[in-house]
Amino acid sequence: MTHATEFAPGLVVQGIQPPLSLSSYKLIAFDMDSTLINIECVDEIADAAGRKAEVAAITEAAMQGLITDFKESLRQRVALLKGVTVGHMERVFAERLRFNPGAKELITAAKAAGLTTLLVSGGFTFFADRVRAGLGIDFARSNMLEVENGLLTGRMVDQSWGDICDGAEKRRTLLEVASLMGISPAQAIAVGDGANDLPMMAAAGLSVAYHAKPAVRAQAKIAINQGGLDRILEVLQP
Repeated sequence: MTHATEFAPGLVVQGIQPPLSLSSYKLIAFDMDSTLINIECVDEIADAAGRKAEVAAITEAAMQGLITDFKESLRQRVALLKGVTVGHMERVFAERLRFNPGAKELITAAKAAGLTTLLVSGGFTFFADRVRAGLGIDFARSNMLEVENGLLTGRMVDQSWGDICDGAEKRRTLLEVASLMGISPAQAIAVGDGANDLPMMAAAGLSVAYHAKPAVRAQAKIAINQGGLDRILEVLQP
């Protein structure tokens, strides 16, 4: 890959020659936590159990790539959530979760240019389904927390596609949707911030790091280090 250059303040490109055309792509896939939204949901849920610091430390190590087994790290974190109420998750959504700057603008522009939109997350359906609806995203895949009598059990529920949406599953989902659309992965854009986003970012024709961990910024073709998600549109003309 060619040397990275600062295309504009806080916006780095490497391996591409902007401006590119947004409409030459057909699919855009987003991570959720710390990409489309401002929080790591698992950390905020853990706050109710008095275990936020413990869970957040595992999350940070996983996103930095220091923990390579994402599935096991997520199982460890979810086990620490046992006993948290659905009501607390409702409060996290209402009081703490916000869309990141530029998320709505970018998705509006992508849909106007004819792109299919996909949310693929190592987070949870409780939040992902609401974020998908709130942003008008076409499809979402994420992990399902098991709930009994209004309380989290500390486990996740297997779904039709598998057990846990980790980096490999994010990549597989992007490739599956591209195949169903009859397009090449080269016509897909992948946007993320953590190590578990790297597999799908590598599979896509264009990879975008948003306020990302150093290892992710280093491998992305576009790195947004300042400002909102819609800064992608400075490189990709609508």
